[in-house]
Amino acid sequence: MAEQITVKNENIYYGDFLAVEGVNMEIQSKSITALIGPSGCGKSTFLRTLNRMHEVIPNARVEGEVLVGDKNIYDKDVDPVQVRRSIGMVFQRPNPFPTMSIRENVLAGIKLNNRRLPKSEQDDIVEESLQGANLWNEVKDRLNRPGSSLSGGQQQRLCIARAIAVSPDILLMDEPASALDPISTLAIEDLMLELKNDYTIVIVTHNMQQAARVSDRTGFFNLAGAGKPGMLVEIDDTSKIFSNPTEKATEDYISGRFG
Repeated sequence: MAEQITVKNENIYYGDFLAVEGVNMEIQSKSITALIGPSGCGKSTFLRTLNRMHEVIPNARVEGEVLVGDKNIYDKDVDPVQVRRSIGMVFQRPNPFPTMSIRENVLAGIKLNNRRLPKSEQDDIVEESLQGANLWNEVKDRLNRPGSSLSGGQQQRLCIARAIAVSPDILLMDEPASALDPISTLAIEDLMLELKNDYTIVIVTHNMQQAARVSDRTGFFNLAGAGKPGMLVEIDDTSKIFSNPTEKATEDYISGRFG
C-alpha cells in the first residue's frame, strides 16, 4: 500500500558536518513530489534518508524522524534492509547489472531477498514488472539478452522494473532522466504519471520544466551560503510554487534570477 511520509525535524550529517538542517515535510501518498534547488543544497542527500541509504556512507547519520504511515523508519527496532525493500530507489544513471540478462535484472531484488519462487511465478513477475515499466513490448522476445544491450532510456526503465518487482510502497528517483535524451525523458515522465496510481513517488530533478510537468507538489531546497547546511525553503502544490511561491528565494530560483 502506498504510504504517506512525514519528516519531522530532520538533521543530516556527514561525520561532524551538518549537511541538511531542520527539514519538516509531508509527502502525500499516491502522488509525485519533486525536490528542486541548486547543486549542493542537499536534495539527493535528503532523498537517501527516506530509505536509510544515507547511513551506508561511513560516519553518516540522521537526527529526527521519518514516518512512513505512523512508523518511524529510524526506530531502533527497524531493520534498514527491510526499509530498503519497501522503499525502492532509482538512480541518476541507469545501472542494470551488466552480467545479467534482462529477465535476471528484473528478478535480482527478489533473489537478493532469498525468495525462492517457481518459474511460472517468476515469469509472471517479470512480465508484470516490465509491463509496469512500459518496457514489455520492446523486450519480450529477448529477455535472455544482457540488460546492458538496451538503450539508455530502456535501461532506466529496466531499473524501474527491477525496483517495482519487489512490490515496494514508495519509489525514490534521483534525477532519473538527467542522463537521457528528450524522447527517453518523455517516456520516463509518462511512466511516472502512470506509476503514481500505485506508488508514492519522490523525485529529485534539476529540470524545472520536468518538475512542473509531472509533480503534484514541489519542495525547494537552498543553501544559506558556502559551507552552510542546506534547508527546505518551502513545499507546496506545484502550481503554486511555480506561479506564486511564498518565499522570494524560491521565486528568484524559478525565474532564473538566482545566484
